[in-house]
Amino acid sequence: MKRDDTDLCTRWLLFFWILLTSSSDPFHNVRSFGARGDGTSKDTVPVQAAIDAAEKQGGGIVQFPPGNYLCGTIHLKSNVTLNLASGATLLASRDEADFDPPEKLAYHSYADKETTYFHYGLLTGESVHDVAIVGRGTIDGHRNSRGGPKPVAFKNCQHLSLRDITVKNAPNYAISLLGCDYVDVNGVTILNGYADGIDTDCCRHVRISNCYVDTWDDAICLKTSPALGKRQPTENVTVTNCVLSTSSNDLKLGTESSGDFKNIAISNCTLFRRAADATRDLAGLAIESVDGATINGLVVSNLAMQDIYCPIFIRLGNRGRAEQIPRPGAVENVSITQIVATGSALTSSITGLPGYPVKQISLENIVLHMKGGGQQIKGLDVPEADSSYPESTMFGSLPAYALYVRHAEGLTLNNLRVSWNDPDLRPALVFDDIRDLELVGLNVATLTANEPVVWLHQVIGALLQGCKLGGDAQQFLRLSGAASRGVMLASNDLTRVARAVERAPEVPESAVLMVGNGLYFSGEADILNAPDAKNVRKRN
Repeated sequence: MKRDDTDLCTRWLLFFWILLTSSSDPFHNVRSFGARGDGTSKDTVPVQAAIDAAEKQGGGIVQFPPGNYLCGTIHLKSNVTLNLASGATLLASRDEADFDPPEKLAYHSYADKETTYFHYGLLTGESVHDVAIVGRGTIDGHRNSRGGPKPVAFKNCQHLSLRDITVKNAPNYAISLLGCDYVDVNGVTILNGYADGIDTDCCRHVRISNCYVDTWDDAICLKTSPALGKRQPTENVTVTNCVLSTSSNDLKLGTESSGDFKNIAISNCTLFRRAADATRDLAGLAIESVDGATINGLVVSNLAMQDIYCPIFIRLGNRGRAEQIPRPGAVENVSITQIVATGSALTSSITGLPGYPVKQISLENIVLHMKGGGQQIKGLDVPEADSSYPESTMFGSLPAYALYVRHAEGLTLNNLRVSWNDPDLRPALVFDDIRDLELVGLNVATLTANEPVVWLHQVIGALLQGCKLGGDAQQFLRLSGAASRGVMLASNDLTRVARAVERAPEVPESAVLMVGNGLYFSGEADILNAPDAKNVRKRN
C-alpha cells in the first residue's frame, strides 16, 4: 500500500473513531428510563426524563414501544420527536393532581377556558420549536364526557409536526394550537372527541391533510381568539383530503374572531352526520366573523356533504367580544365551488348586517338537495340578531328552502341546482338588500305552484340568466322593495312558468328588463303587477 493510501485510511479511521466516541444515541426508549407501560403504574416521571435527556443532547427521538403508558402532564421540548409505535397508548391519568393547573395570565383573555389555557393537558408545549408527535400509536384522553385536560396542546410554538397518530376520548380540544407557526397535521385520526377536533387559533402557515375526525363539537375549527392578550391573524392555512363526522360544525372559521383570517384554502373533504347525536349537528361549512375580524381570501372547493343539517352558513355579526366598542368586521373575497349536499334540513344562508354587507362572495357548481317539507310561507321579517352567538339555527325557519341571502354586495351564483324530497311551500331562493347580483344557470328541479321560485327584495343591479325550471310554477320572480332597480332577465327558459315576474306596486316598471327569455307569453303579459295580476298562459 502506498504511503498516501495509508495516510488516507488512517485519517478515515480517526474520523469514524471521533464520530463514534463523541456522538450520543438519538433514540431514547421510555422503557430504558423506567416506564412500565402496564396501564396501571404512573409513567409520567420516566417519560419526562426521556424527553429531557433527548433535549439535553440537542434533540432526539423518544420511543414508546407497545404498551399503555399512564401519565399526567408531559412537557414537550424543542428538537424532540415522540414516536408512538403501533400498539403504544399514552393514557391520560384520571387523577387531576397529575396535571398542571391552568396557567396564570397577566391579561384578561376574554375567551372561554378551553380556548385560553394550555398548561392543563397531557402533552403540552409552550414556546418550543421543531417538535413532532408521530407513529401509529394512540393518545387516549381516557374520559367519557367533556371537561378535562387537552390531549395535545401547543402555545406560541414553531415548526410542529403531528403524523399518523390516533387521538381518542378527548374531553377537551383534541389537538389545540394557539399562536403557532409552520404546523403540519397529516394522517391524524380523532375518535369520539367530546369537544373540538383540531383547533388552529391565531396560527400561520398550517397544513391539515388526510385526517379523519369524529367529534361531538366542531371537527376542524380555525379561530382568532383574544387568548394571547392581543389580536393576531390566522393565515396561510390549507385543509385538504379530510373525512369529517361531527355533531356540530364540520369546517368552521370562528366563532372566536378577534384577529383576521387571510389566505385560506379548504378542499377535497367528505362530511357526514354523526349517528351518535343525529339531532344536534349544525353546518357543514360555517364562516363566521362576529368579533371584528376581516375574513379575506378564502377558497373552498370539492366538498361532499351527506345528511348535514345546514350545508353553508356565512355570517357577519357584531358580538364584539374583547372590543370596547363593538364594530362589525368584514367577510369578503370568498369563493365556494363544487359542493354537493344531500339530505339537508336547514336552509343555507349568507348574511351581513345593515350597512355592513358581505362582499364578493362567489358560489359555483353547487348542488343542494334538501329534505323539504316546509308547510309555512315566511315573510322577510327575519331578525337581524346582530350580537347573537352565530350558528345556522339562529334565525329559525327562513323564507327560502334552499338559500337565503341578506345584506350582500357583489354576489355571484353560477350553476346552482336545488331540489327537495318533500314538497316545500317556500321559494327556492330569497335575496334581501343586495347590490350587484349575478344568478346564472339556476336549475330548480322541484317547486310549488304558488310561491315564486326566486324572490328579490331591495335589490339593486341583478342579472338572472340561463335559469331553468323542472316543473310548472305560477311565477318565476317576485320583485319587491322601492329601492329595487336594474334587474335583467336574459335567456332564461321560463316555458313552464305562468308569469315571469310579479312586481310589487312600489317597484316601477323600469326596474325590470327582459331580453330573449323563452316564454309561453306574448307582449305585455311577460311582466305582471302583484297582487292583482291574473294567471295568463298562452303560446305564441
